[in-house]
Amino acid sequence: MREIAFIKQNKEKWLRFENAIQQKTNSNPEELSQLYLHLVNDLAYAQTYYKKSKLVVYLNHLTILAFQRIYKNKKEDKSKILRFFLVDVPLLMHQYKRYFLYAFVMFGISVAIGVISAIYDDTFVRLILSDGYVNKTLENIKNGNPTAVYAGGSNWGSFIGITFNNLKVGLLAFSLGITGGIGTGYVMLQNGIMLGAFQYFFAEQGVFLQSLKGIWIHGAMEIFAIVIEGGIGFMIGASILFPKTHTRVASLKRGIRDGIKLLIATFPFTIAAGFLEGFVSRYGNDMPTFLAFGIILSTLALIAYYFLIYPNKVAKIVTLAPKS
Repeated sequence: MREIAFIKQNKEKWLRFENAIQQKTNSNPEELSQLYLHLVNDLAYAQTYYKKSKLVVYLNHLTILAFQRIYKNKKEDKSKILRFFLVDVPLLMHQYKRYFLYAFVMFGISVAIGVISAIYDDTFVRLILSDGYVNKTLENIKNGNPTAVYAGGSNWGSFIGITFNNLKVGLLAFSLGITGGIGTGYVMLQNGIMLGAFQYFFAEQGVFLQSLKGIWIHGAMEIFAIVIEGGIGFMIGASILFPKTHTRVASLKRGIRDGIKLLIATFPFTIAAGFLEGFVSRYGNDMPTFLAFGIILSTLALIAYYFLIYPNKVAKIVTLAPKS
């Protein structure tokens, strides 16, 4: 193809690309990427057939500008993600902190109910955990591996199944906030009582330490995330019951919007807990005690710092920042 014909055939596309690059506002990233691929192909063609032409210089320059623009957009996308987790979520945690306090208090009371009920009622543990689970665990204790239930199945199968189950619990606690927080409270009560009865059962059998090593390696983040998700549900419930100066609909919309952001922030921890349960907890019984508790304390410190301590630091920085 002659150079003039090649230019005539592609001129409109190049001008459109040039305009897209020069726009101050962000262009459609998919369109930019698609045009960039065409541009690279055109440059390769020109370098092959019109080596000494100024067209090669023009297309090469345009390609460099296009790459820089696309790279800049990607950097901006990354910075938005970082801002979401490092600024937006912590500020929301600080803004709604009383609801997370309510969630922790309620969960703690629920655990205490589970422990006390198991102490005074011999049948309570079987009622909560089922006869099948209790009998299987008693057999595992007899065989010297109290938490053998976590060693069943493949690593990846356990990881995926457990993660989806934990995400489902979190989504349930979140979505039931629409009941004014009553449904969320029920989920918290149910899980707390189960945890209390569960831990007392192991203590009663004299394998409390082994149970901590096998359960809390993943449980530290898993349970903490569930409580945070319960707090989100209470927050949504409060947006319905106490709209303040907003209309009830506007308050609910705001509560759901902020709640979704906070819920998304719990997902990495829930997934990490699933990974630990699928790949690490199964070896907890054979793991040195110092290593097991090192993992438990470090994961607990990480999630507690992010959701409880770090938000106060971010809020303080924002408050002290000079107003423009």
